[in-house]
Amino acid sequence: MVRAVYDQLVNDRSEFGVTAFILAGGKSSRMGSDKAFVRIGDETLLSRALKAAQSLGGEIRIVGDARKFAAFGRVVEDVYPERGPLGGIHAALVSSGTELNLMLAVDLPFIAPEFLKYLLARARESNAMIMVPQAGGRLQPLCATYRRGFAEIAEQALARGENKIDALFDRVVETRVIEEAELVQARFSADMFRNLNTPGDLEQARISSSGLEN
Repeated sequence: MVRAVYDQLVNDRSEFGVTAFILAGGKSSRMGSDKAFVRIGDETLLSRALKAAQSLGGEIRIVGDARKFAAFGRVVEDVYPERGPLGGIHAALVSSGTELNLMLAVDLPFIAPEFLKYLLARARESNAMIMVPQAGGRLQPLCATYRRGFAEIAEQALARGENKIDALFDRVVETRVIEEAELVQARFSADMFRNLNTPGDLEQARISSSGLEN
């Protein structure tokens, strides 16, 4: 299906609602400071993620500590604290009022808004509980869509002491993967899934961003 059809699906919001969640609750221990507030150019990673999510036109919430993020939007706090991204996804889905939900990690500053629209359109045309892209040979569960039913699967895993997201995908029959070949065909670069964990990653991102602006 051509990109124009996906754009049409995204713009038809009368039938399909979506809530976008920015996952900002990580400890940022390797970065040495809160990743949400480090800057690339004039923008924090949080502001870049919020701007990308705004392109979808639905409600946006931040998953993290309300004391840090309440000034930037509606905040959802973990039901299972200190359990990593799975805990954040669970909290998001439990709080959501929409069937379809986008999860976006705050430390993915190069995610293109056009890709989020594409991802959402693919999710809307499918009954899949999870729509997840693959890049560099790895699934990208922190830039993916989840239906609310995944909250129960996540809660069961968290109650068992399991924290890994990818391990749960095999238990969900309705998981659809957007393969890297499809990304290439749709003219998206796998480099946009580059995440920032260390000061070195941040410096390289700043250099890359500066080169794009020039």
